[in-house]
Amino acid sequence: MPRPSLATMLLLAVVTSPVISHAQTEHVWRFALSGDSRNCGDVVMPAIAAGVRRDGASFYWHLGDFRAIYDFDQDVKERAGLHKLTISEYEKTAWQDFIKNQLEPFSSTPVFLGLGNHETIPPKSKSDALIQFADWLNASEIQLQRLKDNPEDHRVKAYYHWNRSGIDFVNLDNSSPEQFDDEQVKWLQSLLDRDAKDAAIETIVVGMHAALPDSLASSHSMSDAPQSRESGRKVYKLILQFQQTSMKHVYVFASHSHFYMSGIFDTEYWHANGGVLPGWIVGTAGAERYALPSTAPKASEAITNVYGYLLGTVHQDDSVTFEFRHIQEMDVPSEVVKAFGQSLVHDCFEKNRAGAQ
Repeated sequence: MPRPSLATMLLLAVVTSPVISHAQTEHVWRFALSGDSRNCGDVVMPAIAAGVRRDGASFYWHLGDFRAIYDFDQDVKERAGLHKLTISEYEKTAWQDFIKNQLEPFSSTPVFLGLGNHETIPPKSKSDALIQFADWLNASEIQLQRLKDNPEDHRVKAYYHWNRSGIDFVNLDNSSPEQFDDEQVKWLQSLLDRDAKDAAIETIVVGMHAALPDSLASSHSMSDAPQSRESGRKVYKLILQFQQTSMKHVYVFASHSHFYMSGIFDTEYWHANGGVLPGWIVGTAGAERYALPSTAPKASEAITNVYGYLLGTVHQDDSVTFEFRHIQEMDVPSEVVKAFGQSLVHDCFEKNRAGAQ
């Protein structure tokens, strides 16, 4: 039998080679984030973990407020057998409860943690949180990046960054009133200067607990105190300058307010003071849901009385598109319903909102 010609072989190769769909080439990888899982997080977070795994996200980023601390979380208080839990017992076990019921469900999916203001409510402190959550705040990816930046920097901090596939993820710390302090601002300035010059970095994604000031949700943000407002404006302008001079992609996230909102910096203040950054609030991981502010109609999207997370899809040019993924009562895993009871699960979805009876 004669051997096929080169032209025939090339034709066969084209015909028999696998077809790569547009979706396969366009969607490179995914990540997920949200924050504020106090109150009903033990019920909601396992459902978020299941959704994040189902979506194939490479990691989940929690933007702070793990447990209420100032009072019992509903999921702890109402759990069978714990109705008489004392406040001292609660305070001793609250963070371990968060680890067991909210972090462990993510299984092998990495979780990055940012601290919220409830991690610093007495008798807790930021120092306590750094010790309790050191396994996450000093995870190998974070530690290696910190030592790459500065081989002499061995301190575990609440602010950090890590690089992945052309994106620099920056976790800022505004969990306490003195933030952002001068040290953190200086660190961020140095980081942005390096990223602007680094051809391998095409995008920065910045996350924190409270939104930067002068947003559409400024009534519960870094606008609340003079120190945080001043330092928050400084950080906003650093990020904005980075975006304008480097022409790289920039996305900014916060939680703290317990609703979902996008386009939060499309305000008169920022239009008049430099420009508008792409910004989101996603405080929807189990905390008591808040009413939307009066400015909500000006946002790109604004939804309350929902739980969920934001799913980011990274494209080939390292740009990212985001989709809010709702978590509904039916999404709560059966083992969670069994452990906490159907009544509590239902109440978390129907009554866990400001003003609800």
